[in-house]
Parts: sequence; structure tokens; C-alpha cells
Amino acid sequence: MRIQYIPLFKGFLLIFYDFRLLIGKALTASGYIMGKKKRIVIAEDHTIVREGLKSLIESLPDFEVVGEAEDGKKAIECAEYSTPDLVLMDLSMPKTDGITAIKEIKRRCAGIKILALTVHKTEGHVRMALEAGADGYILKDATCQELEMAINNIMSGKPYLSPDISGGIIHGYLLGLKSEQPARLMGTLTPREVEILKLIAEGYKSKEIADYLYISVNTVDKHRANIMKKLDLHSASALTAIAIKEGIVGK
Repeated sequence: MRIQYIPLFKGFLLIFYDFRLLIGKALTASGYIMGKKKRIVIAEDHTIVREGLKSLIESLPDFEVVGEAEDGKKAIECAEYSTPDLVLMDLSMPKTDGITAIKEIKRRCAGIKILALTVHKTEGHVRMALEAGADGYILKDATCQELEMAINNIMSGKPYLSPDISGGIIHGYLLGLKSEQPARLMGTLTPREVEILKLIAEGYKSKEIADYLYISVNTVDKHRANIMKKLDLHSASALTAIAIKEGIVGK
């Protein structure tokens, strides 16, 4: 009597193949694919900074840069067609500012994570970015190791705040920043002053505001002084906070 080894072996191979197929589908469904790199888009208006970030990220084994944008408008477009896992977003950019770009990317592609990467340390800028939908906030003087940790945190579903600014946020919440007096005085601002307040809150300097509005730096500074006097506020961070509270930023 001859034992049918070949059909038995074929049956074993079929079972093994089905098992591998099942495991593969399960891993894919859970989002885990061996060797798959996280796709990053860099939105930064300064070429030398953008190229430096690209080199840094591509030196890390788990990430790849799939798109670059030098202004907020292109960042939105790049996020749509590149479908990255994460966008590194500068806040102060031409055409469309980073805050508006964050809001629009989150509206169009809710699954994309966004890490704000900026020089701004004020509580107002941090709140503005987080309220727009940013998943994390890191400063440009961060180390390579911190940037990698921030991206990994965000990709695993955890928010990230740079240690240098997280203490300030807590301090701001403890102080409250809930005075209603500046809000009541908002109606005393002229349309030009509201426009300049918006630009200040978005992080633009007096020279940049002057160039944007085709007025002199001296005129911008006079408007800034008038705004502070009318609102009884005494710092750029306080102006930023009231602009966020009143919904001026992002209009």
C-alpha cells in the first residue's frame, strides 16, 4: 500500500499559506507593516532651514520626507496630494499663515498629524496652534533627539509640548488670563488696528507688517501703541491672547 505523501504535503502548504495570508491581513488592518517609514511633509519658508530639516529627518531610519512647501498655501496642497503621516508646520509663513494652514489641513485631511515647529515661545502662539488642531508644538532650537521623540509621540497618539514652553502654558492657566476688560474694549479699535492686531498675533514683526500693508514701520509702531493703550495691555503675548479669544486670528 502506497502512502500519498504528495497530497498531504500540498495540504500542509495550503494551510501554511492561508495562515500567512491571515496574519498579513491582520497586521495591515492594525496599521503595522514591517519596514514602513513614516511619511513627513515639511512646511517652512526659509530654504536653508527646510533643507536642514530634510537632511535631519532622512538621517533617521523610520522617517522619509515626501513633500516640501515654502508657504502655507502650498503646505495645504502638499498635504492633500502627498497624504503624509505628519506635517512639520512653521507658523510664520507667507501667503497663508501656519495657523490657517493647520486648520485647513485638519478640515480636509483629519487623519494627518501636525507638529508645529517654530521660534515662538509665547503662550498665545501655543494656544493658537493647539486650538487650530496641531498635535504638538516644538521649538526650532530643539535637538535632533527631541524632534524624533516629538514625532514618535504624536504618531503614537500622544500630544507633545516642548519643555521650554509647557511650563509657561501651565503658568498662564494658573493666572487665568480671563479678564473681560480687553474684550469689552475691542469695539474701540479701528479696522486698521484690528488688521494690525491680527498680524501681530500671527507672529509678524513691525517691518514685516509694514511691508505687507505698504506703510512705514513708524506707522505700525504707532498703531501698536494705540492698540495697547485702548485695550490696556502691555505685551505682544497679551495682544496675541486677546486676538485668539476674540476669534480675530484665522479670519
